[in-house]
Amino acid sequence: MANKHTIILIQTSPSRASRTFMDFDTVAQAMDGICGLYEKKLKDLNPTLRNISYDISDLYKFIEELVDMSALVYDPALHAYLPYDRQWIKQRAFQHLKKLAGQAN
Repeated sequence: MANKHTIILIQTSPSRASRTFMDFDTVAQAMDGICGLYEKKLKDLNPTLRNISYDISDLYKFIEELVDMSALVYDPALHAYLPYDRQWIKQRAFQHLKKLAGQAN
């Protein structure tokens, strides 16, 4: 899944006007973007905290609480985008964070 253009589709509230997307060059960058979105929400909710930490279950809960989240990942062999659901996003986010944690040690 490396180096595959990825679009993350998000709906944050029941209002159709809350639909938006994020555009990334790779799946890994998309996972960073989702984590960044969650981290921004945490900072907005806790403006006085300098350091904020969370675990994977917190990120999963954030993803589940969105009205909708899905991914479109470009497959160059098919010349088309393949759709993936939020369960796939959670699995990819876990793999991505696990890889980053391994690099930090």
